[in-house]
Amino acid sequence: MAAVNLKVVPFPIDVPSTMRKGVQKVRTMSNSGSAGGVPKYKGTQMREKQLTEMIEKKVKEAKEVCGEDARSAECKVAWDEVEEVSQAKAHLRIKLQLNEDPLEPYCQDHPETEECRTYED
Repeated sequence: MAAVNLKVVPFPIDVPSTMRKGVQKVRTMSNSGSAGGVPKYKGTQMREKQLTEMIEKKVKEAKEVCGEDARSAECKVAWDEVEEVSQAKAHLRIKLQLNEDPLEPYCQDHPETEECRTYED
């Protein structure tokens, strides 16, 4: 199994939003054409998309809240929410890179559900 190195980039509260860079997309790893790093189940793909959309929404909300006072308590809470959702997506990404689809145990017991459909590329 290949080692996974992750770099955590925090959202600094005291940096104006005009200086923050956008969220970068991270490529999933693949081992010689295998499904490594690729979501196996439709539900996992949907969850990854939901988390991405939620991050974008929370970043927008945080920028609005921090518009006038980037050091306010509300601003700090807003960026904490962004960080929590980002961590959830990072956790999902790590599980996928380790070929541990979070839906695997559920789908072994319930293969007929929509979330457990598999797709051939």
